[in-house]
Amino acid sequence: MSRVFQQSIEIQASATTVERCLTDLELMHQWLNPALRCYPVGKWDTRLGSQCRFVVRVPLIEPTLRVKVVEREPGLIVWGFKGFFSGRDRWECQPIVGGTRLLNRFEFTIPNPVVRFGFNTFAAGLTQHDMKVQLQRLKQVAQREYRAQM
Repeated sequence: MSRVFQQSIEIQASATTVERCLTDLELMHQWLNPALRCYPVGKWDTRLGSQCRFVVRVPLIEPTLRVKVVEREPGLIVWGFKGFFSGRDRWECQPIVGGTRLLNRFEFTIPNPVVRFGFNTFAAGLTQHDMKVQLQRLKQVAQREYRAQM
């Protein structure tokens, strides 16, 4: 029972600038949801096989998802994960006239039926909304970085 949330956005910045927003941890924390933090496992890297932890900071608990780069090419990063969610988070930069189209595809299953019910009941809509807002924040960061390079 796999679920897919997919979003895209056009950004007036080069694909290399947009990709840097996905690979530079400091830039990443500028567009991620403020309740979500990314911590490297070892040294921060986005090469194939690199690992990190995403921690959701909510009162009383901090659900943690350990992720690993499972696909990596210029303009493409795919993080795979297993835990309370199992799946992939794919980020692809596609050069277009005037900038970059960024595609984000979050494909997942939730193995635990209780967690799945809670997610479907309370968090699915919020997650989809947050993905849209997150892409808007990423667009702002990428366009600011691109202008600063000019």
